[in-house]
Amino acid sequence: MENLRFMISFLTLVLAASLASSCGSGRGQLQSITLAPATADAQAYPNGLVPFTATGYYVDPSHTLTPQSATWSSCYQGIPATEVSVTAEGLAQCASGAIGTYSIFAVDPSPKNCNTEIPDGPCGAGCLIVGRAQLTCP
Repeated sequence: MENLRFMISFLTLVLAASLASSCGSGRGQLQSITLAPATADAQAYPNGLVPFTATGYYVDPSHTLTPQSATWSSCYQGIPATEVSVTAEGLAQCASGAIGTYSIFAVDPSPKNCNTEIPDGPCGAGCLIVGRAQLTCP
């Protein structure tokens, strides 16, 4: 009987350790995204191509991910913009004739723990984890 208790305790401990390591002890939950550079002037980059990089910060403060997987978009004054294109890798470029400061967004493609009824929005509104930067077009 003593051996059975020991075996059950041991298996319970191994299972708990396995679950903790597979879940990353909270590391797997994305908390925020930052973009670098935070601001950029397209004129300062060769051919106006601005490489933005997303970094994800997780529950475990020692866990960050660069580049963070994200869905990229641009907006102008809260409205989706076609004057600035952003590739899946975060490379932004102003279209010919674009003038002004545009918001660049990197959105977590798989939001979790969304406990709100605010709808998701294309310009960073709603229940999403979003990184933001500014791009000035000539």
